[in-house]
Amino acid sequence: MPTRAGRDGPRRPSATPVQERLIEYGLVACGVLSILVSVGILAVLTIETALFFSEVPLADFFADLRWTPLFKSDQHFGIWPLISGTVLTSIIAIAVALPFGLMAAIYLSEFANPRTRKAVKPALELLAGVPTIVYGYFALTVVTPALQEVVPGLAGFNALSPGIVMGIMIIPMISSLSEDAIYSVPVSLREAAYGLGASRLQTIFRVVVPSAWSGIAAAFTLAVSRAIGETMIVTVAAGQQPHIGFDPREAVQTMTAYIVNVVGGDLEVASVEYRTLFAVGSTLFALTLLMNLLSYRLSQKIRKGGAR
Repeated sequence: MPTRAGRDGPRRPSATPVQERLIEYGLVACGVLSILVSVGILAVLTIETALFFSEVPLADFFADLRWTPLFKSDQHFGIWPLISGTVLTSIIAIAVALPFGLMAAIYLSEFANPRTRKAVKPALELLAGVPTIVYGYFALTVVTPALQEVVPGLAGFNALSPGIVMGIMIIPMISSLSEDAIYSVPVSLREAAYGLGASRLQTIFRVVVPSAWSGIAAAFTLAVSRAIGETMIVTVAAGQQPHIGFDPREAVQTMTAYIVNVVGGDLEVASVEYRTLFAVGSTLFALTLLMNLLSYRLSQKIRKGGAR
């Protein structure tokens, strides 16, 4: 089959019908496999959670304010202390990551020259490749002692230090995805804003960023999901004290940290203590799903508003 030269050199011959069919079957198999895995995970969570609630009433799970399922003499199954710790550390992480990540994305897309962009973006994304256990010990041994010098009453295990380090960890996720969204905004929109007399900053914050908001919202959603599901940083540096409170100076326990600490214990498989793992996992799954649905609705409203 003849080939045709292009900008990047000679083109390879197109795939034969048999090769295209094999590729199609491979893609379908990958899609089906991912669906089956998701269904399997959901089925296990549903079955084990149903067995848990057959022994623990819903009122005890959602109305009780104490979480002590491993205390045989004084068991309480209130999930709110774990939710409180998870929300607190996630809020701190997003408060750190969102402004820095968005500003980095704006700089790389609108101000940096191509050479700087090619150098800085991969270097920034290297932060995402650091193992989370390293971040956890960095929060415990470096960030916490440094914060204790300036934050009075900060405990050795606290929510502030792992929250800040989690924010540093997810900055590359926000900056990379937001930069792609901002960079893809058509140049014609920028030129039209300049033609109407807008300054460079006005064009960026009133035209470019709103036009790329759906992509920025997607990056924000992924970052929040990453913060909620983070395990090792909060396990190492946040402590293991489940209680309801929003003081970042105190030790907390998140849902993921509880799962890590209990899954390696000597619990009987069919016991109610063991099934708390699946109840907490289902709560975490529902929380993440709710957040994604809210983000989807928000992005839909933004797109409809832009279409008008």
